[in-house]
Amino acid sequence: MMTYSGTFSGARGFGSFRGFGRSFAGAARPYDAASRRAALDRLDMLATVFDTAFILPGTNIRFGVESLLRLVPGIGDALASALSCYLLIEAHRLGVPKLLFARMVANVLLEGAVGTVPIAGDAFDVYFRANRRNVALLREHFARRGYL
Repeated sequence: MMTYSGTFSGARGFGSFRGFGRSFAGAARPYDAASRRAALDRLDMLATVFDTAFILPGTNIRFGVESLLRLVPGIGDALASALSCYLLIEAHRLGVPKLLFARMVANVLLEGAVGTVPIAGDAFDVYFRANRRNVALLREHFARRGYL
């Protein structure tokens, strides 16, 4: 009979992952101004791809990869929300305050929950753009703190 010891010491590629109570990405590393700007620029580019990369021909309506994924019932919504969670992980690594992080999580949860409604959810996803909102929140936070 095999027992669970509570650690995953053999996990490769996850830094210091030791179980469910600790971070799988290891301790947040300190960012200097240049690396913080680079991280924010990378997140901005990803948010653009996720939310506004394409334009509907003949209109000014922009949509992204997440909108296309959400067209696939069930699994598409889950995959799109997983993409948004990557931006949340990166925000956590940047060391954002808990209140700001909670607001970012709420944006992703709202988009994911409303996105499950068949047609209205797809329209809401094009309009709401949680990833663009979250990157704007990050930029505003770091600019206010004088980190940019």
